[in-house]
Parts: sequence; structure tokens; C-alpha cells
Amino acid sequence: CSLQAGLAVLLKAERLFHSSYHSQAVHIRPICRVSSRPALNVPTENPHWKVTHRFAQLCCRGFSDASCLAVSWELRQTLTVVFDVFSSGQGKKDWSLFKMFSRTLTDACPLASQSKVYVDISPKNKEKELLEVTPPPTSVHEAVVQGDKKTYAVYDLLSPSLFNTSRSLNVQLKWKRPQDSSEMPIPVLHAQRYVGGYGLQTGEICTLIYNTHPYRAFPVILLETVPWYLRLYVHTLTIITKGKENKPS
Repeated sequence: CSLQAGLAVLLKAERLFHSSYHSQAVHIRPICRVSSRPALNVPTENPHWKVTHRFAQLCCRGFSDASCLAVSWELRQTLTVVFDVFSSGQGKKDWSLFKMFSRTLTDACPLASQSKVYVDISPKNKEKELLEVTPPPTSVHEAVVQGDKKTYAVYDLLSPSLFNTSRSLNVQLKWKRPQDSSEMPIPVLHAQRYVGGYGLQTGEICTLIYNTHPYRAFPVILLETVPWYLRLYVHTLTIITKGKENKPS
């Protein structure tokens, strides 16, 4: 569908590169399609993902599940974009799809089996009564993320009722009354990075990862993005947790 329909309509290059942060990633992993365990439900075969049994046995050599009889490969493409609408909007928390992407959604891609937009509307203290999301979502989804209960407004682009009143979808989040210009709340798990020293001898990149949860620990996968001309020495890697150095394995 490219830029003609679906969620890809929002991918306007000049708006994405004008954001505070953007990252593209391609994830490929093996998933078990047929298992010898009788308790597991075997998903319906998709001819586009079909793998012969001989090829599946070759793939399973590096697969941790010994009961897997046939393996399929899952391809997942992700795009992460961070817009600082709080600073660019002069301290206002209101935002919309058009403000961020300069475009709105018109319809779903005809080739897509699912096409949904999730908006985090989880309340903070008594903020639930102050938030207003328009237009009304087609459904509401609740999930537990990092130990916290999250509420999401779901917009299903394949739902016929979504475009009954309007030809385009411009999701907006507004506050019913003016809010102060205080800083946004810090997430439970967040990170900071800065550069210290100078030259090849004392220069260093420091990444600080904070977990402010009172009792829960979270697994973290850290991906560092550095310029191509910057030379890194892996043997100088140092990991410090609570003031103690952890030797990398």
C-alpha cells in the first residue's frame, strides 16, 4: 500500500526526521509452528510461511524447544518515533496525529489482516476525568506492562463504523481544563546517556539506566547507536550496578 492507505500514510519523511528520536529495526526469529506436545494448540498453516519438515529439522538445531517439529520464521519491522509535543506546544499536553505527522488516516490497507491504533489513556492519580480522546475509540484494551495496569483506546481501521462520520481519522488527546507547565512524569524504567572525557584515551560514553519501581526488577536489552566514525573498544566495557562492578560474561 506504500503511502496510499493504511498506517504507512503517517510515515512522512520530513516529519519523522524532525522528531526528537527515531529508530528502525528488523526482527527475525524462529517460532514453533508444529509441536509434539499434545497440550499446545497448533495454529492454522499459512502457505506463505510453510516450511518443509526437512528444513525445519535443520532449523531446530539452534532452537531451544526440542518438541518443535516444524519451524516458521517471523519477520517483524518496527519504527519508533518520539515527538516532544510538550516542548514544541509551549507546555501544552494536547496532541493529535495531524500535529505530529501532518497527515491523518483515511482507511486500512486492503492487504492487511489487522490495522489498529493504540492510545495510552492510563490515568495518573485523578487525571482520568481530565482526559478527552476524540473520536471515541472502537474498543478499550487493558493490559499489565512492567507491573502497572495500562488502559488503551483502540481504533480498528478495519471497522466500518470508524469512518461513518468522517472520511479521515485524526486521533486527538485534549485536556478538559488548562494544565500547569510542570514536567512530564518520568517512566518507571528510563535511561540517560552522555559523553565524557576527550580523545581516544579518556573519552567515554556513559549510559545510565534507572528502575524506580519499589520492588520489581526488569530484564533490559540495551542497543547503543553510535556514529560510524567512532571507534569503540569492547574490552573497556564497564557495568556498575548499585555501586558494584559486574563483569560481563
